[in-house]
Amino acid sequence: MTSAPRPDSIEGLFARFGPSYRWLVTATVMMGTIATILTATIVNVALPDIMGAFGMGQDKAQLLSTGFLAAMTGTMLLNAWMVETLGQRATFMLALTVFIAASVMGGLAPAEGVLILARVLQGGAAGILQPLAMQTIFQVFPPEKRGSAMGIYGIGVVLAPALGPTLGGIMVDSFSWRYVFFMAVPFCFIGLFMATIFMPGRAASGPPRRFDWIGFGLMTVFLVTLLNGLSNGQRDGWFSDSILRDFAVAFISGIGFIVWELRTPAPMLNLKLFTNRVYASASVVAFIFGAGIYGSTFLIPLFAQTIQGYTPTRSGLLLMPAGLILALVFPIAGRLTDKTPAYVMVMFGLAVFALSSFLMTGVDTDTSFWLFAWWIMLGRIGLGFIMPSLNAGALKALPMTLLGQGSGAINFVRQLGGAFGVNLLSIALERRSQLYVDSFTAAQHAGNSATADMLREVTGLLAQADVPEAIRQAGAMNYLGRVIYSQGNMLGYRDSFFIVGAIFLAALVPALMMRRRSTPPALQASEAMRHPPSSQYAIQQSR
Repeated sequence: MTSAPRPDSIEGLFARFGPSYRWLVTATVMMGTIATILTATIVNVALPDIMGAFGMGQDKAQLLSTGFLAAMTGTMLLNAWMVETLGQRATFMLALTVFIAASVMGGLAPAEGVLILARVLQGGAAGILQPLAMQTIFQVFPPEKRGSAMGIYGIGVVLAPALGPTLGGIMVDSFSWRYVFFMAVPFCFIGLFMATIFMPGRAASGPPRRFDWIGFGLMTVFLVTLLNGLSNGQRDGWFSDSILRDFAVAFISGIGFIVWELRTPAPMLNLKLFTNRVYASASVVAFIFGAGIYGSTFLIPLFAQTIQGYTPTRSGLLLMPAGLILALVFPIAGRLTDKTPAYVMVMFGLAVFALSSFLMTGVDTDTSFWLFAWWIMLGRIGLGFIMPSLNAGALKALPMTLLGQGSGAINFVRQLGGAFGVNLLSIALERRSQLYVDSFTAAQHAGNSATADMLREVTGLLAQADVPEAIRQAGAMNYLGRVIYSQGNMLGYRDSFFIVGAIFLAALVPALMMRRRSTPPALQASEAMRHPPSSQYAIQQSR
């Protein structure tokens, strides 16, 4: 006879709540996912106001984004160890508590140092919560419905960045930048309450495995120095001593991390995961996916505000239709994932997002709100098809005993792609814009008839406005400089959108490689057959 399942195990919770349990626990973990990802993007539209409130320079302001992303990326790999040690419920509640405290600290911050610390703590808690949510959802759904489950998870991952700028813009314009830190707190309290009822306890028995402090330290140094070098290289000079030092430390710590993880008996990141061809290919796509969603969310509001003159609220509203259509796309994509090979769905989504990016290379100051919104919607439809298939395809390729580490690693790679995407696109935008401005400036000479005609017309308009003759020429030249700067920046944005599209097209190659499975397809079925119907959802984590 088999012993009765523990009340706080997944089996026991299924016995208590029935089939509806999977939806109850899904709603619980999605509270944490939505709150954390919403916070990742909602602060972006408040940066100008925060800089003004504390007198912060661009370098300090970048730490609000870079610090969050670095902390979030680094702690994602803590998920598997914390779940094995504390259990899913305790890990979820601890991370949410830290996140709430950090949010309140940020909203009440009296100085820039406290604000930066709050963002780092927020990112650290978010990095633990995101893979935990995906892991929990994957556990409670049977294999034939995991595509739909990943579609539900994807709503939080992609919908929150789409709606975050809109909500943040409304808060900044209507109240104060401090309110953007408080917006996620209600979701966190709801998640805490639901976790006490629906989240499972610790599944493993016996002592937990040793924590990889050396690996964690090496990875933290790698992320901090690399992202800091990428953030400040354009301003300080790519060959300056400080930037070269950052890159050297990042290179050494990165190599040290890989060597250590291959040698230590209890690695934080099991690099053997990437010997699985399907999982490794999915990880490459996940990296590019993260770069695309975070990079485009960074570029679009910035373009709308700096080139088209939109307010923070209007620039956020530009992303609102895309967020709403995602709510329709994800359930459809999730269901199709259960019936269609993962690589087919991923390749379709990549192609659609690339098309959207290429369409946005035609954007200019006269592009209408709704035309721009339609281009963004098309790209989000592509992302909606990628997310469920990518996660389901990657995790299905792994043995059940590696599910925890696989979930943390795929989220780590996606978030790392987001951190790189924002930094590298920012660099590309600045360099390409400056190149165009310099080229246009060099073309403004006495022999340029178009320039001469424009200066003459502007001077005439200034004369009609009774501007003193002594400053008319200077006024016309100032106007010309502003036109050149605006045109150069607009073309820089076009090039940045083109880069995003080209990278997504290149991702079709690793996506195609996802069609070959390293793990036998019968693995999932054999797991289900070895367990009773109620217990097939309980996946024991290996230590």
